[in-house]
Amino acid sequence: MRGGTPSEPLAHASVDALLISDLDSTLIGYLTFDGERTAPVLFDPRLQSIFSKVYRAFPNLDVTIVDSTPDFEKFIVLVRGNRESGTYYTIDMTRMRADPIGYERPLIQPEQVGPISTVEYRAGDGLKLDGILTLPPGRVAKDLPVIMLPHGGPYAHDIETFDWWAQAFASRGYAMFQPNFRGSTNRDNAFRDAGNGQWGRKMQTDISDGLAELVKRGIADPKRACIMVASYGGYAALAGVTLQQGLYRCAVAVAPVSDLKDMYWDSYRESGRSKMVRRNYLEALGDRSRFEEVSPRRHASRADAPILLIHGKDDTVVAFDQSTRMADALKDAGKPYEFVTLTEEDHWLSKAATRQQMLEEAMRFIQEHNPAD
Repeated sequence: MRGGTPSEPLAHASVDALLISDLDSTLIGYLTFDGERTAPVLFDPRLQSIFSKVYRAFPNLDVTIVDSTPDFEKFIVLVRGNRESGTYYTIDMTRMRADPIGYERPLIQPEQVGPISTVEYRAGDGLKLDGILTLPPGRVAKDLPVIMLPHGGPYAHDIETFDWWAQAFASRGYAMFQPNFRGSTNRDNAFRDAGNGQWGRKMQTDISDGLAELVKRGIADPKRACIMVASYGGYAALAGVTLQQGLYRCAVAVAPVSDLKDMYWDSYRESGRSKMVRRNYLEALGDRSRFEEVSPRRHASRADAPILLIHGKDDTVVAFDQSTRMADALKDAGKPYEFVTLTEEDHWLSKAATRQQMLEEAMRFIQEHNPAD
């Protein structure tokens, strides 16, 4: 309202995505995370009823609306989760009928999908956390080799769905755990803000506290743990064997941040020295004078496990030299490492060939240093 006091729209909600009408481009609702999976919230009660029926058609599964007719009488959805590697359905609301029309991974049968569940645990300081556990199909969940798979972002979260990284390694006999550490977006703003200034600190111990929980439950063998993933997760992988010791037998870091100081100054300069960029980075990373304390490159001499670095040459999100500098530091320190360059590949592993190359290299490395059998 003109002349009124501005207020934050949807301040009460944790918004995953906005829903916009194709007819007149108005905001008709939003998707929110309800603690277990995405749920729709529509402002029109009639539309709320329609969307709720779509989601209820696939209970306990991750549902993504791909498209719909303008009148919302027909939908195309993608469904993933337990015993479901990805199926596209058409939904006809007038006939109340859902029909499969295609498959993301037609060669993966339902029984080959490792069971997916949520594990709740507490951090060392008592903060309530959770993570997504994917188990090897057909194996007893006892004393398994484990791979910690923290998400990127770090402003993101993992849910109970078919994750191709997790399922690939679960199919080889590994328990996979995706911790939603503080700073993740699966809870309220206070939980997200709790990650500010905690790179390499409490965000990192939230991950290892998740490992401790799996060991406590008898699921994971603490002597057979590795850590792997990309971007912020790649940073966490490097931190797990440099800033922390004695936890992991190996680390795989894909497109990782290795030096916070370099990341901060590169981003600040590329933004044209934007005050907003500077403020956002300092809020997330904390005091600049302490960046080196939590930068794995600066602690390469402390690496206590072999490291595999994988990075796309054309990455525009995390600079390629974040990996080359880490490799140089490991080489100078005489620490075991490998470095794989993905040619003509970006930050998101957009090409099928390099996604497969990444998985093959990571699988080879982890099976060498942390065999499942």
